[in-house]
Amino acid sequence: MSAPISAPQPPPPPSGEAPELGRIGPGGGHAAAGWFPDPWGSTTGSDQWRWWDGHTWTAHTRDAAGREPRLPSWLSVPVLVALVFTVPTLGYLLFANPMSVVLGLVPIAIVWPVLAWLDRVEPEPLAARIHAVLWGATVAGFIAVVINTIVDVAAGSTVAAVVSAPIVEELGKAAGILWMVRRHEVDSVMDGLVYAGWVGLGFAVIEDMTYFALAPDGALVGTFVMRALLTPFAHPLFTAWTGLAIGRAIEAGRPPTSGLWWGLPLAIGSHAAWNGSLSLADATGEGAIIGVAALAFVVLFFAAAIAVARERRREERRLVSLAPTLAARYGLHPAEWEIFGHWDTMIRARKQLPRSARQSFDDMHAAMARLAALHDRPGGVDPVEEQRLWAQLHRARQGAAAAD
Repeated sequence: MSAPISAPQPPPPPSGEAPELGRIGPGGGHAAAGWFPDPWGSTTGSDQWRWWDGHTWTAHTRDAAGREPRLPSWLSVPVLVALVFTVPTLGYLLFANPMSVVLGLVPIAIVWPVLAWLDRVEPEPLAARIHAVLWGATVAGFIAVVINTIVDVAAGSTVAAVVSAPIVEELGKAAGILWMVRRHEVDSVMDGLVYAGWVGLGFAVIEDMTYFALAPDGALVGTFVMRALLTPFAHPLFTAWTGLAIGRAIEAGRPPTSGLWWGLPLAIGSHAAWNGSLSLADATGEGAIIGVAALAFVVLFFAAAIAVARERRREERRLVSLAPTLAARYGLHPAEWEIFGHWDTMIRARKQLPRSARQSFDDMHAAMARLAALHDRPGGVDPVEEQRLWAQLHRARQGAAAAD
């Protein structure tokens, strides 16, 4: 990035006292990764320790110094446990029916660019996106297979498809979004929608592989066209209701689960309506039912696309409107404000950068977008969260300066 980078100053604490430079990081920000006394202990009234990853303070805290986190950020204990069961299944499919695995990856090429476009408003960490996809493919997928199979045996395939599957699968995917909330990755409606999309994509890929592997002779092409080409956005669309509800709750300063009372039923209901129409068409042999259902799905898709585009634009305007405030509070250089204060300028500036510099640029963009969401949230700014995000912005600016 060609803009000069000035040395930023940390935002003043709410009480107005002098900034505590130690909050930048232990050893002036150059210490190796490890547990250190929480620099916000006096603010929070606790003597906990906080994990410094070598570059910035993280959300990991303990009551006393403990061990280094053992898993990379793209993994979690639930995903790791589910992988133990998922990987052998994929290995078997790859050996017994490799075409089902290959065809199951096709929706990625269709859905991924759309989610990446949505993610431009507030670029999410690559590790967080990978974790969301893995959650949908492993945790949600494994739970769905187990419970739906039990219901299928006990009550029949129709009940499993229309009742059990929508409930179990949407609950499993909702848990994946809430796990990202737990990791402080969801700050806005757009975040909720984006993570809903990634989790839904992971689940759809694994489910499609299973359907393709079990398709009767002569039915593989039709199954592939319906699931991979005509409705690749089905699971992301169903789960988008949940992500929307969680994001709105967070933006309003409410607990993230407070929106589930309306978001989750809409996700389950739309999922059940889709599965029910397919089951009815299969039972009656009326192909027209599938046509009507597909038309309804197309209408839903375009309605959701318009709504998401409007939401994306709203968050763009928020970042642009708050850019002067953020620049003044967090010590951004005027040249940086010119870049991040105007959306079109920011997009053009990123395209002109070499690939090696784009990650730091995206990190700056993400930190500013999250700080904008924090300042736009009712109830005042959480000082601990503000300092954590400011540390991320400081680190990204250093990376951008080094890339010049």
